[in-house]
Amino acid sequence: MKTITRLIYRQIVLAVAFVSLAFLALFFFFDITDELGHVQSYGKHGYTIWHAFAYVALKIPSRLYDLLPIAVLIGTIYVLVQLAQTSQFTIMRTSGLGPLQALGALLALGLGFVVLTFALGDYVAPAANRIATTVQARFMGDITVGRTGAWLKDLQGEQSYSINVGSMSADGQLKRVRILAFDATAESLQSTLDATTADITPQGWELHDVRQRDFSQAQADPDHAHISTSQHEQLLWKTGISADMIAAALLSPERMRTVELLRYANHLEATGQNAQSYEIEFWRKVFYPLGCLVMMVLALPFAYLHFRSSNISSMVFLGVLIGISFFLLNNVFGFIGNLRHWSPWLAAASPGIVYSILSLAAFTWLVARQ
Repeated sequence: MKTITRLIYRQIVLAVAFVSLAFLALFFFFDITDELGHVQSYGKHGYTIWHAFAYVALKIPSRLYDLLPIAVLIGTIYVLVQLAQTSQFTIMRTSGLGPLQALGALLALGLGFVVLTFALGDYVAPAANRIATTVQARFMGDITVGRTGAWLKDLQGEQSYSINVGSMSADGQLKRVRILAFDATAESLQSTLDATTADITPQGWELHDVRQRDFSQAQADPDHAHISTSQHEQLLWKTGISADMIAAALLSPERMRTVELLRYANHLEATGQNAQSYEIEFWRKVFYPLGCLVMMVLALPFAYLHFRSSNISSMVFLGVLIGISFFLLNNVFGFIGNLRHWSPWLAAASPGIVYSILSLAAFTWLVARQ
């Protein structure tokens, strides 16, 4: 039985690697073609074709993270259909490979792909994306969102703060920082801090070139309104908002680590903000690697079908459609869950549960027929 398992594993791993390389080559071509426009636009700032190649190459881990589950599905379907077409799978079954053993063997291999997908999405891809962003920001400017930058909120004792960050440089320095301090009801503005730049330290934010305005006296005595203004070269503002939270507000949450998403979602809840979308994204990050197991279960029923020589390509194409429908449904459930205020874990896990039940039902029906 170990020999049969090793044979299946070797063929599936090779097929998945081949499919992944084919997809990566295709997307590499698309990405480098898109980057040529940036070379033309920012060439005068030193952004060359080699920088474009480096940027696209650093995006490969993210692409592989996105493509690995569907590559697992296509590669596994191709191997199982080929084994069924040449009657090798029938021989394996007569040699003692029962349905549950086949399912267990595929799930064991799927766990390996789960670990690989998790490592890519939580460690390799985020690190590579940070380097890629640094490469681009060096020539194209700082990271920013829209015209107003990113807005965050913080609570400290009896005061609440609204923070605006205009942009973030490649080395993590914040630029055009504005901090608005309100009372506990968030209705009365107490003071403002406007800083040209800010560095995030373990003690808090180190603000540079700061203009501070205090409105507390004006609110206490409106008839003798007075706004005190002061200038500071450097000022330490104590806060628990970390660089990861700033990145969460400035960058796409899909590219964040799982723990960073959890921390930011908890921060939003603690400050009374809506964290639904980030909670859903957190649970999607948790369940996404498990999609490799779902793909394995989806592929298994193809081994119990009978094929002619002309059917292998159509079965692989069917597998591609199934995989695409799974990922489309995954995105749709995320949007629906956000709109309908579903439990975040349910919105993220529903597609995998639905497809697993359907594939196991098809697998049971095919086994019972035979």
